[in-house]
Amino acid sequence: MSLWFVLSMLTAAAVFAVLWPLGRGRAPSADGTDIEVYRDQLAELERDRAAGLIPAQDYDAARTEVARRLLAADAAQEGASAAAPWRRRIVVLLAFLALPLGALSLYGMNGRPAMPGQPLAERQRAPLADRSIEDLVTQVESHLERNPEDGRGWEVVAPVYMRLGRFDDAVKARANALRLNGATAERDADYGEALVAAANGIVTADARSAFERTRKEDAANAKARYYLGLAAEQEGDRAAAVRAWKQLLAEARPDTPWAELVRNSLARAAPQEASREAPAPPAAPSPGPGADDVKAAAALSPQERDGMVRGMVDRLAARLRDDGSDLDGWKRLMRAYMVLGERDKALAALADGRRAAAAEPERLREINEAGRDLGLGD
Repeated sequence: MSLWFVLSMLTAAAVFAVLWPLGRGRAPSADGTDIEVYRDQLAELERDRAAGLIPAQDYDAARTEVARRLLAADAAQEGASAAAPWRRRIVVLLAFLALPLGALSLYGMNGRPAMPGQPLAERQRAPLADRSIEDLVTQVESHLERNPEDGRGWEVVAPVYMRLGRFDDAVKARANALRLNGATAERDADYGEALVAAANGIVTADARSAFERTRKEDAANAKARYYLGLAAEQEGDRAAAVRAWKQLLAEARPDTPWAELVRNSLARAAPQEASREAPAPPAAPSPGPGADDVKAAAALSPQERDGMVRGMVDRLAARLRDDGSDLDGWKRLMRAYMVLGERDKALAALADGRRAAAAEPERLREINEAGRDLGLGD
């Protein structure tokens, strides 16, 4: 009922806004009209005749013409004044009827008068199952824009970013959680994991440092032990990786969620060892190089493995030169160059990415943010 009252008041206000100026009318102008001009001309003719400046014959002809025009202008003004009230009445009638009827018609076609009200507070208390993950993330991001020092907010959104594949955002969230909430073994391990995901599966120096800090605080932390084994494998020390993963599996319960990932990694690094532990299922996909690429890289010398990695980076750079529309590709290329310690090439990739996205402000903003996150300047 209150809704209809509000709508009625709004409609009445709209009608009043239209009728008010029409009801006031307009006072006739005291000067500047044709009638006043002609009257001034008659007075001027009288002055010229009295001063002897105009012959009597010319005076009569001019006075007759001006008087004729004065009468015509006066008749026209009277006709317009008589017609104006009728025009105003028609406009008033149309406004009085058309505005309410038009509003009701539009509401009848597009509105839902039987739908119950749903205040903002109730919508925000809607069950999580009824809200999309994107809506929830957007709500948290809006909160963090207003409260960037909310460490709990960063900690809440970080794992969601990981599940959505937004690894750069996950790194930022994990770093903020560490800074604001304080370092713990678990937070360091989560931060290192985000860095590995953002580096396409490569355990970078920063990620390794985070995992080593975790081991100092919690020697049994499974996440840190797994990734330190992965770092050893990527450095060509498969024996160290196998030892770390075998020990991890020996201490794990059969139903441990991450045991399958460790078995897959062990199968990749040393199939004969994995067969003793458990039947090795097909390797699960992971971010970065495929299982075949990692296996091949592990069998190479450090120099050969470095050449293989650089070849993959060069192929990505060549593809982006041909088609610069891949925004994630530019981010990966810059990150890869930074991992390889080639800052100049990372800066060149940033410049090329900016040129490729110059016509799209949103993409250009994302590339600039990725460059700043990597320490490549403004």
